[in-house]
Amino acid sequence: MRKTRYLLSLWILPFLINSGNAQISTHTIKTIDSALTKLYERKMFNGVVLLSDQGKPVFKKAYGIRDLKSGEPLTTHSSFNLASVSKQFIAMMIMVLQERGKLNFDDKVQKYLPAFPYAQISIRNLLNHTSGLPEYFDLANRYHNTLDTLTNDKMIEMLATYSPPLEFVSGSKWKYCNTGYVLLASIVEKASGMRIRDFFKQSIVQPLSLQNTFIYYLDMPGAPDTALHRVLGFERSNGVNTANDLVRIDGVIGDGNIYSSAEDLAIWDQALSNNKLIHHETLMQAYTPVLLSDGTNFNYGFGWFIENEGKTVSHTGSWVGFRNEITRNLSTQFTSIVLSSGTNASALRIVKDILAGKKPFIPETKLIRNVQLIDGTGTKPIHADVRILNERIWETGTLAPFPGETVTDGEALTLAPGFIDSHSHHFSGFEKEPEAIPSLNQGVTTIVIGQDGDSYPMDTLEAFFKKRNIAINVASYTGHTSLREHAMGEKNLFRIAKNEELANMKKELTKELQKGSLGLSTGLEYEGAFYSNKDEVLQLARTVAEQNGRYISHIRSEDVNETEAIDEIIEIGRTAGIPVQISHIKIAKKDQWGKSNEIIEKLQAARAAGIDITADCYPYLFWGSTMRVLFPNRDYTNLSSAEFAIANLFDAEKSILVHYLPNTRYEWKTIAAIAKERHESKAVTLMKLIAIAADYQEKHPNLHGNIEMIMAKSMEERDLSNFLSWPNTNLCSDGSPNGHPRGYGSFTRFLGTYVRDQKLIPLETAIYKITGLTAEHMGIKDRGIIAKGNYADLVL
Repeated sequence: MRKTRYLLSLWILPFLINSGNAQISTHTIKTIDSALTKLYERKMFNGVVLLSDQGKPVFKKAYGIRDLKSGEPLTTHSSFNLASVSKQFIAMMIMVLQERGKLNFDDKVQKYLPAFPYAQISIRNLLNHTSGLPEYFDLANRYHNTLDTLTNDKMIEMLATYSPPLEFVSGSKWKYCNTGYVLLASIVEKASGMRIRDFFKQSIVQPLSLQNTFIYYLDMPGAPDTALHRVLGFERSNGVNTANDLVRIDGVIGDGNIYSSAEDLAIWDQALSNNKLIHHETLMQAYTPVLLSDGTNFNYGFGWFIENEGKTVSHTGSWVGFRNEITRNLSTQFTSIVLSSGTNASALRIVKDILAGKKPFIPETKLIRNVQLIDGTGTKPIHADVRILNERIWETGTLAPFPGETVTDGEALTLAPGFIDSHSHHFSGFEKEPEAIPSLNQGVTTIVIGQDGDSYPMDTLEAFFKKRNIAINVASYTGHTSLREHAMGEKNLFRIAKNEELANMKKELTKELQKGSLGLSTGLEYEGAFYSNKDEVLQLARTVAEQNGRYISHIRSEDVNETEAIDEIIEIGRTAGIPVQISHIKIAKKDQWGKSNEIIEKLQAARAAGIDITADCYPYLFWGSTMRVLFPNRDYTNLSSAEFAIANLFDAEKSILVHYLPNTRYEWKTIAAIAKERHESKAVTLMKLIAIAADYQEKHPNLHGNIEMIMAKSMEERDLSNFLSWPNTNLCSDGSPNGHPRGYGSFTRFLGTYVRDQKLIPLETAIYKITGLTAEHMGIKDRGIIAKGNYADLVL
């Protein structure tokens, strides 16, 4: 029965009143009604709208219910908590008292409230928000007992006791401040010698014959009978409406807690136009922009924002479940009143846009029903529906379709957040293939680039995306090697940076971070950064810390000196105080295989010491890179080093040369096969392949990218499983559109081989590792978890 009344309430009082001199067309009114009806049907509006032209209503209509329990329908006489729209009534009472000689606008507050600790603040400072006082909400959260209801007297006592510093010199700046209007309400009582509700009734309610306008606050003694029928605020959460009304600080009056109806506000509007309560000269001070001490103005008067060169005044009100606005055109005497109680402010914007002649943007929803929802937090799946509002998640739960809503039947499949690839090189293929199929076919909807120390400037990326529609989200780090190339020159990287070069790197890094870079990435095993010392990296990491960024690293060694390399990244995290992540964690030296537990223990100890160190990992035993990384000492012509690499660092019988520009005939052959073809030992072939590639690059200086790439077998399954299982590891591909199969299969292999077949971890944990955990590790705030407000990047 309650539900039926809710649905029927749409048609309560559908008035459409014609006015001979109306300045609003019938088409505009129909557009507003149609838009609000759609909002109501989509549970985005519960409220009342009244439009008046020169004092005559041209449209008024109620949509929804007064309170959740009874389901009683709203009417245009329903009394809403005006929230900050209340301020214009408080200002009016101050102006009435000024005309009666009870106070002056420039009186000091202490004259009426002796306990108030700021001698310089005047009534005018409170009226126009130039006092510099802090918000009383913040003070109450810090100093007030959460079991106690805050009152005006208790707020003044709190200011007197703690005397919090002013945020600026009174009169020098403008900053909206609710504290000031609570103080004004107390001044009304002191100056009038009456309780504010009585003076309000005497000076405003009775002279205007308002029927549904009153003051009401928590624990109010002798509350008016009309308060029993006030509109109660609520909010919609996951398909369910829940109460969202007065809270413990609502024992105050002044900044809010005046209630009124649309009908009464229309009378109020006319009283202001006709100067029924105060003289025109006094009222005009309320519509005069405040003059600051530096001679500039701010467009706020006494309880009104001022627009359109003083022709329009308005005020919004937002508190608990209420979202309201009154806008008055002083020139045409056209007034718009929107009162709502459902926590959604869409109607305010839409009504304003339509009246301004703009095409209204009506939020669109889509519903995905009947899915097993894994939300990216690591919790177990639930059977649920998910509703999308525009491009973000709105609701999850048991949801009924709205009229005309697009509905997708999930057929009991699993719905998860779009996967996030924390280490990707797929960007290189987007110019030719913007569909991003290698990533999207795995369920990846966001990639993080700028890895291994190589990156594009953020401006370059922005320009790229402005010209192209790419089917995937992209975030980027700023590369250490790219910074070195810019500061030192591409041919001059095989040394430590000079002080002035490092200073230039830090300046460029700061600019990139401010433009949206996630942080600093390094590829310390590669020649471009290998010759940097720890201090260079630490100084750049401190620059990252200044901008609240992060650090991710292909560490200095993944084989011979891995222990020292891990110690280095831990030290960077400790010294700079920023999150640090090991890229594609692995053990590449054969005699260290099986010791993944020792590495994890070291990382756990660092975390226990307060260092936020994490890792990503791809689910393959083959790595992909240049052959040069197989020479830890960069001595590419040293036969002993080549033989050491063959014996200890990779399996030449299984390692494949996937990319080789000097001789494409060698591509997709193993190093052992190429050696046999060349009638050489494997060690000699390894050295010569590197030498030929170097000579080729020297002869082709304009070539960009790698001349050669190897896919090398160099890991053991038990270590890979341990790294994948570590709670602080997220998955990555380290893939590109060509070469290593990880570029096309990392996420599906992880879910198929390790989760479904080997049951390494539960599915919900695996999803967490490729969604919510990755977002956390990358500092991405609005993706990775299916939660209200996050982007609707989804995989079904």
